[in-house]
Amino acid sequence: MAELELAVKYKPLPAKIGFGIMTVLMPIWAIIVPFIFGLFLTMVMTSWGQLTVAALPVACILIILGAIPIVAILMAAVCEDDRVVVSKEGLSFPLFMMPELRFRRERQWSDLVAAQVQLDTSKPMAKDLSTCGFLSLFFRSGGRTTIDVSKVAKSELEQFLLAIEVWGQNCKRSPELIEFQNGLQNQSRGIDFSYTQMWEEELSRRFSATSFVPLEPDRKLQNGRIKIVRQLAFGGLSAIYLAQENETEMVVIKEAVVPANADEQTHKKAAELFEREARFLIKLDHTNIAKVFDHFAEDNRSYMVLEYIRGQDLRQLVKQNGPQSEEFVLHWAKQIASILTYLHSQNPPIIHRDLTPDNLVRKEDNTITLIDFGAANEFVGNATGTMVGKQAYIAPEQLRGKANLASDIYALGGTMYFLLTGRDPEALMSSHPKELAPEISDELDSLVAACTEMEATDRPTSAADLSQTLGEIILKHSQKPQVLRLPSA
Repeated sequence: MAELELAVKYKPLPAKIGFGIMTVLMPIWAIIVPFIFGLFLTMVMTSWGQLTVAALPVACILIILGAIPIVAILMAAVCEDDRVVVSKEGLSFPLFMMPELRFRRERQWSDLVAAQVQLDTSKPMAKDLSTCGFLSLFFRSGGRTTIDVSKVAKSELEQFLLAIEVWGQNCKRSPELIEFQNGLQNQSRGIDFSYTQMWEEELSRRFSATSFVPLEPDRKLQNGRIKIVRQLAFGGLSAIYLAQENETEMVVIKEAVVPANADEQTHKKAAELFEREARFLIKLDHTNIAKVFDHFAEDNRSYMVLEYIRGQDLRQLVKQNGPQSEEFVLHWAKQIASILTYLHSQNPPIIHRDLTPDNLVRKEDNTITLIDFGAANEFVGNATGTMVGKQAYIAPEQLRGKANLASDIYALGGTMYFLLTGRDPEALMSSHPKELAPEISDELDSLVAACTEMEATDRPTSAADLSQTLGEIILKHSQKPQVLRLPSA
């Protein structure tokens, strides 16, 4: 299981200036001053009996010359330390923050009593939440620290605030901080309105007719073994949550509900489908697929426990960084094709049915991980007739309720189109990314178009064949001079 543990880079302007000054002055304090110190010391030792000055001034000069490099090294170390280390045990702050922390840089979570954010009202929050305020942390044993959020990467800031929420059990978060955190998460997902507004609208639009209300934060399941931290996504008759297991590990919980007005036979059939599929998914073992750990039913709802993968889903990545380079899309698509090859080779084959940029996460090592099977949605869909998948990525035969292996290839083609252009593909039509991005090669444009053909028989015959084709294109690209750069997180 993945633990919530990270190092948040934080270097405010004074620390940057201090480090810059020490770097510029390095030839003086690292070379010239030690040289003068050694030369002066040698002169004193060789001509001690002939010196006419008092010993005290000589000693003071030696002490000053010897102290300059030591002080300079300490100052450089203080200015260079730019990480707030977060783990389940507590927090470790940079050296330059020690004075306001009363020279105690290591703090346990139990010592954190309050967290609040002070917003800069002169800056429009709707444009960029990460540039509009200061985060203050207060500790029971004394001391506090203030962090300028504009100096922290948005993705790391979001994880830092989540760590405070999860591990800081005794920490009182101000309403402004909670609103700020929710707004930051919405913004990272391309949502321009508040979390509260989104919640109310979704409740009104989706759940009132079925009486399905997602679980609230801090709700406990399995006799307290699992505690809900927050909703990650919800819609229709299912929801996805970030949760804490045994008060230590972070996991993802997928919940599915059959409508209350469904007959008893439908309820029974849906539960059987969910359990059968969950048991099957638990057996899967692939490095690029989030592990399914467990499943259970409680209060007439079915749950699946999945591995928590740290990273950024491909939709967030494109929203933040724009269309991706052809080289990266090729490498990512080959990884996704490998995932599909593995799923399709199972007995019986697993058809994903919901392969979209939202369900694929790019980790820090630039590998792609499939984080959601859509299994809960599928069992509800089979029981109620609900369509599974997002419209722009659904193959025509899947719309007719006859999904097959080629339907996943269609979705992968749509995903490649999105990564290359930054736009969702048009539903029910073959996609040509070159129409929006002329720099894309004819080979890749033709491959995306082939994957998104209306007839399943016109698409690549299998995910394995698609993976091989992608490998051949990558090989051709590797023979051309190029520089491959990681996209920013």
